[in-house]
Amino acid sequence: MIFETLDSLGTLTAAEWNALAGLDDPFMEHEFLYGMETCGLIGEHSAWIPRYLLAWRDHRLVAALPLFLKHDSFGEYIFDWAWADAYRRAGLRYYPKAVAAVPFTPVAGNRVLVHPGESRESSQHLLSALIDRALELVQTRGLSGLHVLFCTEREQRALESRDFMPRITQQFHWRNHGYGDFEDFLADLRSKKRKQIKRERAAVAELGFDIEILEGDRISSEHMSAMWDFYADTIARKWSEAYLNREFFDFLLRNMRHRLLMVMVRSGGRLIAGTLNLRKNRRLFGRYWGALEGHPGLHFECCFYRLIDYAIEHGIDVVEAGAQGEHKFLRGFAAQPIHSAHYLAHPGAKEAVAEFLRTEREHNLALIRGYNRVSPIKRLRIEA
Repeated sequence: MIFETLDSLGTLTAAEWNALAGLDDPFMEHEFLYGMETCGLIGEHSAWIPRYLLAWRDHRLVAALPLFLKHDSFGEYIFDWAWADAYRRAGLRYYPKAVAAVPFTPVAGNRVLVHPGESRESSQHLLSALIDRALELVQTRGLSGLHVLFCTEREQRALESRDFMPRITQQFHWRNHGYGDFEDFLADLRSKKRKQIKRERAAVAELGFDIEILEGDRISSEHMSAMWDFYADTIARKWSEAYLNREFFDFLLRNMRHRLLMVMVRSGGRLIAGTLNLRKNRRLFGRYWGALEGHPGLHFECCFYRLIDYAIEHGIDVVEAGAQGEHKFLRGFAAQPIHSAHYLAHPGAKEAVAEFLRTEREHNLALIRGYNRVSPIKRLRIEA
């Protein structure tokens, strides 16, 4: 076994890396991560400094850990600003730290990528070996710790045995319970919510907009240009800083068109709103939304209902529509635990954070159970 550390994916072919990326995660693909590099979103002069840890056997890439050095906590979505502040007040340095994640992307999946041809025993060994090397980096660089974000529950359990602290947060995901069509989904909701969704969809239909779903070659530079305008407008209205740039949107169109799905809205021939989503196999991920005109219900139609329609028609199991939002729960999305694992080098800080995480975990698990116990989805309430 040979181990290597790279500061760029540019020396690897897409085929080598994507053999590890998994069946349903487009964000771990070479095109997505390397696209961020080539567009200047990550790299040595950014807030995300890559240190890809690789494992080779017989000249074949068998495992990898996408690792980043961070000097802040922006774009992570597992929030640790309070920990950084506690370090500061104690006279300690929280940054830099190491993070295993997909930049700017709150989507769960494997963080230690292992070739599917590896046995279960070999996979466990590779995970342990790459984490060893990540912890060596923490020690040699004097980092405050290592944070594995949006990992799988299996990875979290494995890391917990390695002195990592487990953390539970939550999102809302829509799950396909074998629905035949949208009406079948509505029939699975409580009457009040079913009527609410029908009213919302009817109100949007009365606007007379042309709303269509576009995939693959049907997506043009016009659509992507408009999507950038929508995204930039959303950022401006929220008084926040854009994580992405126009170059990245164009890169996705050139290199990941086969993964893209857009919901675009025209009024009088002009594109006024839309969503950019990614699909891989049986999972659909809502990512970016924006609108140049405000119309009640249009956000729900484009970000939820059209995606649910599409998922049912195409046999997709799960729709993930972003990081937070109780409004998703009210429209048929179920609360879902999100896993992460955290290693802190300072013993005192670790003890304090571990106590916080125990309390937070109990609270969040109770919150998830509480949401799903009163879910508008009748079937989910029975399962709960």
